[in-house]
Amino acid sequence: MTGVSPGGTASASPGDGAVSPPPGRREIDGAIYWTNADGGLIPDGAVKSADKLQDELVRKIVGFALPLSAQVARFRQHSFDDVDEFVELLEQEYQAKRGGSKGNLTFTSYDGLFKIVVAVAEAIEFGPELQVAKGIVDECLREWSADSRIEIRAIINRAFAVDSQGRINRSDLFSLLRLDITDERWLHGMKAIRDSFRIVGSKRYIRMYQRANTQAPWTSITIDVSAG
Repeated sequence: MTGVSPGGTASASPGDGAVSPPPGRREIDGAIYWTNADGGLIPDGAVKSADKLQDELVRKIVGFALPLSAQVARFRQHSFDDVDEFVELLEQEYQAKRGGSKGNLTFTSYDGLFKIVVAVAEAIEFGPELQVAKGIVDECLREWSADSRIEIRAIINRAFAVDSQGRINRSDLFSLLRLDITDERWLHGMKAIRDSFRIVGSKRYIRMYQRANTQAPWTSITIDVSAG
């Protein structure tokens, strides 16, 4: 049985008479071909050296990342299981069930130097009422154009903007609801925004923190390759 190192180099087990091509390559009639993103077979000699080095780089990093990702996933699930078991012990002690969701929980070490926070983030989508709200807000802006402050116009325009994937920034939209505007049409628009909210799911998070002493600020214990 052959094995492949994280770097993508093929190897043979003891007693294994043949060596198979590394991943992403095939041997046909004794010649090596690379499989491209379209599924085509490119002769080894036609693949640029830089592309070969890039392929090796990606396979090496991903080869190490996959088992780490699986380990983090197991750690996350074990952590949630441990938290739930502890809460169940409290429920038994007080002979009562917890109220609300399985989030918004904070656990602190006895010396106050470590903290775990379990939170639930809701996934929100916006219904067709949001387009009605946009029409009302646009109407208000047209009438207020002479008197409205530039900052408010910027907040409003940013709130209804979408990113490259067509998503709306929730925090920018929520900022509209905090504006102190009493125009009746504006209030109708804000009601339309609130009515557009659709909770379509939720995701549970666990975050860990530490600090040097009880007067020091909390710093997060990061398990995230995007941070550094």
